[in-house]
Amino acid sequence: MPAPEIALTERFQSAFAEAFGPEYRDADPIIRPSQFADFQCNAAMGLAKRLGAKPRDIAQRIVEAVDLEDVAEPLEVAGPGFLNIRLRRDWIAAQVAGIAEPSAQLGLTDPEHADTVVIDYSAPNVAKEMHVGHLRTTVIGDALARSLEKLGHTVVRQNHIGDWGTPFGMLIEHLLDVGEDSDEAKLLESDPNAFYQHARAKFDGDEAFADRARRRVVTLQAGDEQTLVIWTRLVELSKQYFHRIYDMLDVTLTDDDLAGESTYNDQLPIVTKQLEADGLARISDGALCVFPEGFLGRDEKPLPLIIRKSDGGYGYGTTDLAAIRHRIEDLGADRIAYVIGTAQELHMTMVFETAREAGWLTDAVEATHVKVGSVLGEDGKILRTRSGESLRLMALLTEAVEKARTVIDELRPDLPEGERAQIARDVGIGGVKYADLSTAHDSDYVFDLDRMLALTGNTAPYLQYAVARIRSISRRAQEQGVVADAAPLVDNDAERALALQLLQFAPTLEQVGAAYEPHRLCAYLFALAQDFTSFYDASPILKESDSQVRAGRLALAQLAERVLVEGLDALGVRAPQRM
Repeated sequence: MPAPEIALTERFQSAFAEAFGPEYRDADPIIRPSQFADFQCNAAMGLAKRLGAKPRDIAQRIVEAVDLEDVAEPLEVAGPGFLNIRLRRDWIAAQVAGIAEPSAQLGLTDPEHADTVVIDYSAPNVAKEMHVGHLRTTVIGDALARSLEKLGHTVVRQNHIGDWGTPFGMLIEHLLDVGEDSDEAKLLESDPNAFYQHARAKFDGDEAFADRARRRVVTLQAGDEQTLVIWTRLVELSKQYFHRIYDMLDVTLTDDDLAGESTYNDQLPIVTKQLEADGLARISDGALCVFPEGFLGRDEKPLPLIIRKSDGGYGYGTTDLAAIRHRIEDLGADRIAYVIGTAQELHMTMVFETAREAGWLTDAVEATHVKVGSVLGEDGKILRTRSGESLRLMALLTEAVEKARTVIDELRPDLPEGERAQIARDVGIGGVKYADLSTAHDSDYVFDLDRMLALTGNTAPYLQYAVARIRSISRRAQEQGVVADAAPLVDNDAERALALQLLQFAPTLEQVGAAYEPHRLCAYLFALAQDFTSFYDASPILKESDSQVRAGRLALAQLAERVLVEGLDALGVRAPQRM
C-alpha cells in the first residue's frame, strides 16, 4: 500500500499530463502536510511560471483534471493557488488495513535499487577507555545501520579503530620499559587510561623516549615481529573492553566489523606510489603531500594533506585514502557514510576531493560525512569530570541504569527482581541513546539524565511506556476473550489522526535512510505516541460495548504498538513488556 504522498503524487502527475501536456508528467506536485487539511498540493505556482498563467487558474485546471474521487474529498483552492486535500476516511482505513497485514511489513517495500552502504562509525582507540565523545558516533552509526537494513539495503559496518600510528610507538616503548609482568602493565586490563596517561607523560617530558617512540612506529609499520606481538596484546585487551561497552549499549558491532588503521598498512605504499605516479603527491618540507584543489590556509597558500611524513611514517590521511579506495573497489560501496565528529569536516572533505582526483571516488558513489556534534555539560561546555578529564562512557552508562533502577524500584516494587533489573537497563540505556538520537546529529546537546529518563516529553521512557500500555491492554483483552479479529477502525477524528500517522512510518524511515537523520524517526515516534494517547482517551477499547468496534480499536492499538516497537528497534532502543 503506497503512502498518501506517493498515491497523491501519481494522481496529480497524471492530471498534469492531461491538463498541460505529456512533458509535464514529471513535474513535482509538491505534496506537503497542511495545517488546513491533511495535505496541500503546492505545484500551481511553479507551473504557472512555466505556462505563463495565473496560479489560481492553473490550480483550477488541476482540480478539473485530477481523479481523486476514491482517495479524497473535493479539493479546495486556497490563497494564491494551494490545493487543500482531505483524504477520505474509507481510503485511509483501507491503507491502514493493508499495512497491518503481516506480509506488508508496515508499509516498507524493497527499494528499486538496493544499495551497498558502508558505514564508518564508533572508532574508539586501542588502549584507551571510550569516553562520552564516542557515544554519539557509536549510537548514531548503529541507528543508521539498523534503519538502512530495514529498508532493504546491504549494510557493511566498519569500525575504524585507532590501532596504529604514533600512540602505539609510545605505548609499546612504555610497556617495554616497565616490563610486561609489572604492576604498571596490569593497568592495561584494569585502567587502560592510566597506562596511556603514564606513557603520554613520558612522551611529552622525555625527548629521548619520544624519539624512541617515533622510531617504534616505523618499526611497527615495517612489520617487526617482536613489536607486532606486543601490539597484538594491546589490541586484544582493548577488544574485550569494547565488547563490554557494545553489549551495554546494545549495538550491533562485532569483531567481524573491526577495520582499524592497521588493516590498511600493506596498502599505504601502494596508495602513495599511485598518488605520486598520477602527479597528485609531491614533497613539501620533507613530507610527501597532496594539495587537493580548492583548499587554502589562512595565508592563502594551498593546504596539504600529508601522505608520508618526513620520518617515513604514514599519517591518518593516508589510511583514510586507503580505506575509501578499499570500500569502493573491494567492498563495492554505492554509498559511504562517515559518522565522525564535526571537527573532522575539513579533513574528510580533503580526503573526498583527493579520492576524486585519484579516480577512486566517482559520481557513481556517494560519500557523506555525517557530522556529529558534542555532548555538553550543564555549563554548556564539553562534558567532563570535575577534574577536567573526559567522562568515561562506562561510568556514564552505569549511572543511567542505576538511576533508572531507583525509579523502577519505587514505582514497581511488585515486579520480580530480574524483571526490574532488565527494565532498568532498557530504560536507562534507551534513555541515553534516544536523547542523543533525537537531536540533529550535527548539533550539540546537554547531557541531562533527569530529562532523559522522564516519562513525559520526547524521551525513550515516554515511548516505552506507550508500548507497555498497549501491551497491558492486549493482556487484559486476552483475559476477557477480546480478539482483534477486525480491520483497524478508522471512524472518529482521533482514530483518523492515529491512522494517518501510522501511514507515515515507511516514508519517515526512508527519509532517515536517505538523509542519515535518525532524529526524524524520533520526532515521528513521539508524534505517534501522542496520537495514540489522544486516541485512547477518545476511543475506549475494553469498555466499549459494541464487539465489532472494540475489535477494530484493539486492532488499531496493536498496529500502533508494532510500529512503535519497529521504530524503536531501528534506533536500537528496546521496549520492555511492562513498566
